[in-house]
Amino acid sequence: MKTKYVLCVFLAIMAGLVAFAVFFKAEFIALLNRPALRGHALFVHIAAATLFFANAAVGMIWEKRSLASGSKEVILHTFTTVAWIDARFSSPLIILSLVSGLMLAFILGDLWTIGWLSTAFVLFMLSGLFWIVSDIPTQYKVKRLMASLKADDQALPGELVRLLRLRWWISLGGVVPLAAVFALMVYKPNIPAVGMLFR
Repeated sequence: MKTKYVLCVFLAIMAGLVAFAVFFKAEFIALLNRPALRGHALFVHIAAATLFFANAAVGMIWEKRSLASGSKEVILHTFTTVAWIDARFSSPLIILSLVSGLMLAFILGDLWTIGWLSTAFVLFMLSGLFWIVSDIPTQYKVKRLMASLKADDQALPGELVRLLRLRWWISLGGVVPLAAVFALMVYKPNIPAVGMLFR
């Protein structure tokens, strides 16, 4: 239950940042457009993005390996730990990545006129949306099924195993765009800006 509240707090913070950016655009831009903080923002962005991506990738591998073990205890412990880490570790890393990334974007110029940057931002947002729409509801279904398990059950119900396997594909769908974001950040290719598509 605590994990749910922690996750809700971080989702509320993200929603608050979005609302602040929409209703107080000038103040939001002034807050982010601070070149003196570029070095700090760059460090925070690289560290947070790397840790978030690594956590997502390692979580996928860990869950896959636990399912392969066939051990009820290992599977339950793995899922519970991954969900705990997602709420308490990944959520703040997402916020740090987003805020520091936006700071760096505003220092560079208009986010929507720089090809690699606008594409990376769209992919990051699509990855987050995919996780919110698919992974969070799946996690709650898994938790509900786990709560109904009896201590003397020898094996996990088929529906629970199916959902745990589905989570691997959901995670893959969220991680692949992040890998593309990393490539864009490193190589900075000269590609058309996303903003140009709407002009």
